[in-house]
Amino acid sequence: MARGLVLCSQTRTIAKLSFFLPYPKLWFKPHCHHHPCYGPQNIPSARVFCHCVSSQTLNLVDMAKYNEAFSRRMAMAGIKHHNRIALGVSGGPDSMALCVLAASWKTEGLYGFDNSGKFIDGLFAIIVDHGLRSESKDEASLVGNQVSEMGIRCKIVRCDWLNGKPKQGHLQESARDMRYKIFQDVCMQNQISVLLVAHHADDQAELFILRSSRHSGVLGLAGMAFTSQLFSSHTNFCNNDWKNHSVLLVRPLLDFSKEDMYKICQGSNRGWVEDPTNRSPLFARNRIRASLGNLLSGTFNSELQAVISVCRRTRIYVDQICNSLIKQSITVMDQGFAVINLKTLNPSKIEDICLSNLLHLTCQFVSQRQRPIRGSTSKLLLQYIRTIPCKTSLTAAGCYICPASGSKGFKALVCCSVDCPLPSNAESFHTFSNVEEKHCFSDELEQIIANGKSYSNNNLVTNSSQAQFLDMRSQSVLDEARRLDVISESTHRNIISLQREEVSHFKSKTDEVASGCKSKQGTEHIAAFLSEPLLPGQTCYFMNRFIISWKLSKEISSNWFRGEPLSLSYLEGDDHCCCVNEDEMVAKVRTMIDADWLYLAKLTKLPHSDNFEATRLPLTGKITCSDYSRLSAKVALKTLKSIPVAARKSIPVLVDDHGRLLSIPSIGFKHCPCMKASAVFKPRVPLGGGHSSFL
Repeated sequence: MARGLVLCSQTRTIAKLSFFLPYPKLWFKPHCHHHPCYGPQNIPSARVFCHCVSSQTLNLVDMAKYNEAFSRRMAMAGIKHHNRIALGVSGGPDSMALCVLAASWKTEGLYGFDNSGKFIDGLFAIIVDHGLRSESKDEASLVGNQVSEMGIRCKIVRCDWLNGKPKQGHLQESARDMRYKIFQDVCMQNQISVLLVAHHADDQAELFILRSSRHSGVLGLAGMAFTSQLFSSHTNFCNNDWKNHSVLLVRPLLDFSKEDMYKICQGSNRGWVEDPTNRSPLFARNRIRASLGNLLSGTFNSELQAVISVCRRTRIYVDQICNSLIKQSITVMDQGFAVINLKTLNPSKIEDICLSNLLHLTCQFVSQRQRPIRGSTSKLLLQYIRTIPCKTSLTAAGCYICPASGSKGFKALVCCSVDCPLPSNAESFHTFSNVEEKHCFSDELEQIIANGKSYSNNNLVTNSSQAQFLDMRSQSVLDEARRLDVISESTHRNIISLQREEVSHFKSKTDEVASGCKSKQGTEHIAAFLSEPLLPGQTCYFMNRFIISWKLSKEISSNWFRGEPLSLSYLEGDDHCCCVNEDEMVAKVRTMIDADWLYLAKLTKLPHSDNFEATRLPLTGKITCSDYSRLSAKVALKTLKSIPVAARKSIPVLVDDHGRLLSIPSIGFKHCPCMKASAVFKPRVPLGGGHSSFL
């Protein structure tokens, strides 16, 4: 590792640099100004560690002001000092400033250092080594040492790219997805309910320009949420119910600027890492950041933030309306579909933006596809729901929508369409019971969310007059902001110029990858089976919607079907059926097909066996289950008739290695009384997307 001192004449700040370089090229950025000796053409391939030791800066930075603002935002999120908190740390000035403020806030209250006296109690930093460069491991260790010196316990996790490292065009997106997956995994392992990340006001400005160049609506222009729930595949059985594990993602620095990040690091005498990839023009955010750097005068910056603030008020209003409409007009059924009561909803009285968002949330919930619904698909959904009574069907956004039988078109069914591209079909996971996990930390998260909601309720946008940008796209938002004097003519002109510049980059990039995208279309449809068999006692998430589990048991109840002529006395005592003790028996999961209910109908026509000896298999003497499966099919068919035909195709089914039907848990069918199977409709992401706040 090379070490050196650089004197920055512009700021009169001495910076101590620690960096990993294969050659002596330096790039230094102590504030928002570039060092005069170095430019983008000299960006090193490795990250540079900067440590400012200016006594002048230390005296000028008002850390009390920053600590007070941070404490206020933590209270708005509903977080108390005793709550366990994780920090997403990259080592840059933003995340290091977050570490400084979080450490100070944590030690304000009664909760100081842990028993070792070395680390702050309840504060945990997560450092992700993406492994995309040869130097990344050493850099992560360097950042880890700096964080540990601040009294923050940390964990470094290296990305495991099972399918190969991401390609350049998807690098940032893939790295982000992997990073947040690791954040969630580490939080679950350490029973942490809150994750803080260091996004700030300048990030919001970049996102506004990026989304407006993609013609985003006002909801997208509202930017990143202050708080939002992240849901993972992990679940636990707590208080006699399945609970999905989630983490509350909090961005407490959204009121701070990038300049504030540097000042906080300097004011606390903490170093940071500068990542050269953040200057690469290959990435949209970097291009926008560079362009904004030339425009961020006091006036331009404040006016841009004012527009974002109005968009956020509009977002708060729309979210309030949608939450109310969900409670009033949508019913979720245990078989995995939703019913929209169109009479109660009364779409003609609802603004387009609210109605459209309601449909998006409903489709995202039923399909568990969390990608945005845009363009023509969004218009189709809106047109369909405004046509009352509804008489036709529609396949869109991973869902099949049709009139409910017997409703005369005043109720609409929203069912998961297995013919559309969907999330990965199944994922095995380990479940935690109260015995294994004494502390059910989802209860802590629920309390934090309740605290945050009580604060949000005091800041409601009570009517549409407070949401000036309802149902406007990016250009309309800017024009309306200019008309209302939210922004000046020069700011309006500069934002339009930034949009056009990024649109030209986006179009050229789209043309480059268009052919590659075409070749991949139609390859993401759900597979019929699990990638691996589901063993007895294992649990899996199927289509992100159903929690599936099964096992074999010798304990047989003698009262299965009341009023049905079946003698199961022969299953008592030492006798058991041929399914039990099948060591190699496994199950696979797929969605229901027409052949399944035809098979059930066929089973109901099997003759009743009065002679139980005839049901014994030769040689082994074990009992077959023909009588049981016949009556189980009869009862299951009755239940199946109550489920709309459109919803049946997404019902999970258990089959054996040869594709033979074992069980359809949702309707109570199983071939054998010794088999205990369950399918609980527990979508990974709840209706409405979980808690979020745009304060």
